[in-house]
Amino acid sequence: MKRPHLPHDHAKGVLHDITWTAGPVVLVIAIIAALVYWLVDPAPPKTITMSAGQSDSSFYLISQEYAKILARNGITLKVLPSDGSVQNLERLLDPKQHVDLALVQGGIATREQAARLMSLGSVSYVPLVVFYRGKGLTLLSQLEGKRIAIGREGSGTRMLSLKLLEANGISAGGSTQLLPTDGLQAATQLVSNEADAVFLSGDSATRGLMLRLLRVPGISVMDFKEASAYTRLFPYLDDIELPPGVLDLGRRIPPEAVHLVSPTVELIARPSLHPALSDLLIEAAQEVHATAGLLQRAGQFPNVVAHEFPISEDASRYYRSGKSFFYRTLPFWLANIADRALVLLLPVAVLIFPALRLVPALYRWRVRSRIYRYYGALIAVERGAMKLTNEDERRALVIELDYIEESLDTLKLPLAYADALYVLREHIGFVRARLNEAARREKSLV
Repeated sequence: MKRPHLPHDHAKGVLHDITWTAGPVVLVIAIIAALVYWLVDPAPPKTITMSAGQSDSSFYLISQEYAKILARNGITLKVLPSDGSVQNLERLLDPKQHVDLALVQGGIATREQAARLMSLGSVSYVPLVVFYRGKGLTLLSQLEGKRIAIGREGSGTRMLSLKLLEANGISAGGSTQLLPTDGLQAATQLVSNEADAVFLSGDSATRGLMLRLLRVPGISVMDFKEASAYTRLFPYLDDIELPPGVLDLGRRIPPEAVHLVSPTVELIARPSLHPALSDLLIEAAQEVHATAGLLQRAGQFPNVVAHEFPISEDASRYYRSGKSFFYRTLPFWLANIADRALVLLLPVAVLIFPALRLVPALYRWRVRSRIYRYYGALIAVERGAMKLTNEDERRALVIELDYIEESLDTLKLPLAYADALYVLREHIGFVRARLNEAARREKSLV
């Protein structure tokens, strides 16, 4: 005899219902939270790449200091040698190079190039110092027709020198001979009368080299009297001063203040740089660049003064308020986890509140659906009772009804739904009464 189809989980407990009701909802929330955690605010990479300068340059040494500081927090900084600021900028703009940040001197980027990158702040001055043979030079235009060492090809010094000379009416290909040398080589050419002037900047304008040149009879340093005009025409330049005696106090070298024009070196990154790494890099820059020097006061660098490149929002926030609470009080890796967890609060909250309404409704439906499945079997018995033709059919229906009633003895329901169970028993009794009534009518007919 075929028995009615009844729920197989009728003996399972309340915990089973809660698990199967809330479980899928919790799983969906967990999956969405994980996607938000990894896609919306991914973890910072463990390794980043920085384009520096030549292996003996200050850019390269500075990058090595950054690498040591980042290593304290478990971040590996790969430092790539380069020809200088020009190549650094090219690498940042080329997605195939996979370079994350670099030190870039002001004055070499176009407006379109600068808009594609972001600055974490200015970190130092790189003044342009012009030495020449003779005295009384006050204008760069007075160098027309002479031999000028303006720096090697691809260097930031050369690019800046060309721009300033062009602003004074001197351009490549004219009567002025532009020599592609810098540093000691350019200074040697000046001393040996192979050059009439040299433009020194950055690593080439060291304190020792400037002292040696100023001690040579007949060689002078140009005082940029129009420094303020240069800063108006070239916004990436600053007007700075070489104080009297700063190179040699005992001999008062230089004897008078010398006005110079200077671009700044900025720590430039791609917009994809992770905010947590931005904070670490600025913190490293503060440790490396905050000390006093020949041309800067203690604490002057790094700073958030914008020149060519837009300051990143993360950098602005850091300079304004410092590190966040988590990064001030926790180790970097733990602070990063806590900080990223905050990103989950809003989407998880948006999901949890509807879920708080959905789960109870699903739970009620699951519990009641178990009762409703009994009703499906009960209705089938009742319809069979309406079509009885003989006693054997009635007995078969009674057996089915008995089976349904016996199954209820093992059915586990929360107390809140006990009334539905007793109502079901009453309905079973109602159907049983109809079957009995049909049996009495059949006997009376006999």
